[in-house]
Amino acid sequence: MSTASTDHADQAQQADHADRHRQAVPFEGAGSGTSDADGERLRRWRLVLGGEEADGTGCALTGQDAAMDGALGALYGNSGGARAGQGRSAGLGASAPAVARWLGDIRTYFPSSVVQVMQRDAIDRLGLSTLLLEPEMLEAVEADVHLVGTLLSLNKAMPETTKETARAVVRKVVEDLEKRLATRTRATLSGALDRSARINRPRHHDIDWNRTISANLKHYLPEYRTIVPERLIGYGRASQSVRKEVVLCIDQSGSMAASVVYASVFGAVLASMRSIDTRLVVFDTAVVDLTDQLDDPVDVLFGTQLGGGTDINRALAYCQSQITRPADTVVVLISDLYEGGIRDEMLKRVVAMKASGVQFVTLLALSDEGAPAYDREHAAALAALGAPAFACTPDLFPEVMAAAIEKRPLPVPDTGSPGRQGG
Repeated sequence: MSTASTDHADQAQQADHADRHRQAVPFEGAGSGTSDADGERLRRWRLVLGGEEADGTGCALTGQDAAMDGALGALYGNSGGARAGQGRSAGLGASAPAVARWLGDIRTYFPSSVVQVMQRDAIDRLGLSTLLLEPEMLEAVEADVHLVGTLLSLNKAMPETTKETARAVVRKVVEDLEKRLATRTRATLSGALDRSARINRPRHHDIDWNRTISANLKHYLPEYRTIVPERLIGYGRASQSVRKEVVLCIDQSGSMAASVVYASVFGAVLASMRSIDTRLVVFDTAVVDLTDQLDDPVDVLFGTQLGGGTDINRALAYCQSQITRPADTVVVLISDLYEGGIRDEMLKRVVAMKASGVQFVTLLALSDEGAPAYDREHAAALAALGAPAFACTPDLFPEVMAAAIEKRPLPVPDTGSPGRQGG
């Protein structure tokens, strides 16, 4: 079998990764003619396929294109030495200076969103996690949610010289997320709290006229051009006391890293609202209550320990013991549902909480990536109990919480999964 043939599978895998970056390649030298367009198309395919005889393009790269190709090849190329005709070898090795140069190169040639993808791939494919324990590396990387998850998984192995740099990286990501999510979350949940406090026999100054008119349109009298309101709808008087309790129960197994980051940010936002008493609990086979650290989500994140087993039943038992006003409580379980504890007891606890008046929400993930691998049997069992399990994006989370607070059907994405039924 020829070398070109044996490399074919590697090139196919390489194309799968590099195709994500193809749109970032600048359009150079293409004019209005068909030949120029064909040349540009070949150039892009050459960057995707990575060269060698098997790519079939016959396209040679020069200048910035060659440098860009080298950056892609270092990550997605073959691991067996120099590339034919290109003089480059795949892999960054364990050299911190080489990685630092590569990080600088990809920031030069690709936009931030692509840089983040390539960094994640480098950590996964080339085993560069240990280099993130060096302050110089942390200062060079493009910070995002996934990098934070990686840093949290390395937290226990992190030397003291790196921890302050790591906290600075995590804080930057957290602050960016808070700017993106906080205002909308507070506005959405404040509206839900107001609506949940509405009363049907309001005093005159507490009447919600818009809803009252809508509810009484059938009583319109044309001859008098007026509505006779048989039912008044109003808001309860604004109260500074706590009206709802929210318990965030977060699985900290390794696959839930991004969910832990987002949940910690949302927990801090909810805790800042005086009308919501927020509790944040993380678990693996043990349960840790981080509620007293909610004023700083960075402290919450560094209080987690990603990895390990999972005992959902034990975590729900703890959460259940903390509920004082079931009818005013929302419990949000964020987990892939791979239960290492007692399955039947876990389901019984959900039944008991719902019977007492608790609004129970199950999120398979709280991230932009959709649902990870999860236990479909447990998801279907929860759905049958009226607690649908579904993946939730950060942008949808405020709407999910608003629906739970108002005790109306949840905005469950319609994906056809057996664990995502009903509301």
